[in-house]
Amino acid sequence: MTNLETQQPHQPAMLSFAGDLPNICSLAGLLCAMLGIYYAILGNFSAAMIGVLWAVLFDWTDGIVARKMKGRTDHHRAFGGQLDSLIDIVSFGVFPAIFLLSYGKFNPWFLPGAFLIVAASAIRLSYFNIFGLIDSKTYKGLALDNNIIILAFVFLFEGFIDHIVFSIILYALLMALLVLNLAPIRTTKFAGKWFYVLMAYSFVLTVIYGCML
Repeated sequence: MTNLETQQPHQPAMLSFAGDLPNICSLAGLLCAMLGIYYAILGNFSAAMIGVLWAVLFDWTDGIVARKMKGRTDHHRAFGGQLDSLIDIVSFGVFPAIFLLSYGKFNPWFLPGAFLIVAASAIRLSYFNIFGLIDSKTYKGLALDNNIIILAFVFLFEGFIDHIVFSIILYALLMALLVLNLAPIRTTKFAGKWFYVLMAYSFVLTVIYGCML
């Protein structure tokens, strides 16, 4: 057997995928999520919400762009799927866990909830990576990005409720959502015109939270 026969098939360079437009959108979402985490740690919760809302918007955008692009290779599609899933862990798992911890002033009682949020996110995404959708329009369990959409709306009322009481509400809300994430229920995959609804929702809440800064 010659040396040529024993060589591995040609593998593209890692950074060659960074210029793929859907992956650029995914990485932009990661940047937004990181900014959200940064501001959550600092206790600037309005700025944190703006960051993670845009992370959701970019998460939806990368899929739309990927479906409309022509000529993408199987490698690009596979890489994009893996990248999107890993970024989802940060945006929809790590972010809400840190947000909960920071809002709870890093009290140890909030640690179990933070762990469960990240663990549930990892379990859900791993399951989805194997089994995918039930059909083209249906998820099993509540998709993780919905957690952020709901959290951003509920947090608008934070200023009207005592901090301790709202921290309990926030804790309970995130625990209820993770149960729905893992529950064997059928939920709709929002697509098409729903992207424009999300865009409008994100812009409106960005303005509202921006006024709170």
